[in-house]
Amino acid sequence: MKTKVFYCCLVLFFLGFQGYVDARLLVESKPDRDDTAAYARWLVSQNSWGILTTLSIELEGSPFGNVVSFSDGVPGKGTGVPYFYLTTLDPTARNALKDHRSSLAISEYPLGTCSNADPESPVCAKITLTGRLVLLEANSKEAEFARTALFTKHPEMKGWPKGHDFQVFKLEIEDIFMINWFGGPKPLTVDQYLKYKMNIFALDK
Repeated sequence: MKTKVFYCCLVLFFLGFQGYVDARLLVESKPDRDDTAAYARWLVSQNSWGILTTLSIELEGSPFGNVVSFSDGVPGKGTGVPYFYLTTLDPTARNALKDHRSSLAISEYPLGTCSNADPESPVCAKITLTGRLVLLEANSKEAEFARTALFTKHPEMKGWPKGHDFQVFKLEIEDIFMINWFGGPKPLTVDQYLKYKMNIFALDK
């Protein structure tokens, strides 16, 4: 009997632990959906990956979407500008070096804050940042900032093979499309988005 109780407790523990691992630790609280700039910046800063689409040089200019990790700053201090750590062994970087036009699509769904809504539902926010994916100069201050932002959010990146020639890219945003409720996309300029000051909440609060 004691053995059965022990195994039941063990199963419940691992189920609970799995739920904890799957949940994201949010640094900033979810903004009001009518505060468009705040919601957009929150959505970008809280996420760690998205779908980056470039124009394929191998598929005659067809759109090529790829799952990529990104960071817009260290947790709690996002800038709104997505940075990427990419290698030309992957088509995304090669495409960007040939044609800078690209877009990054991000969903609220991975954050676990959509309740039971489907990822396509307007209740579950999504944002697409469109612009130019450019390579940063390796020794520039911005590249140093980007590496800190990326390695803080994605520690595994530090150990990625040096021989694969990973380099830092950033998305220079030219257009923003966001839906976070019914009624179509919210009006938001790039200037409004970038100039918004985030409300920072410490991790231990």
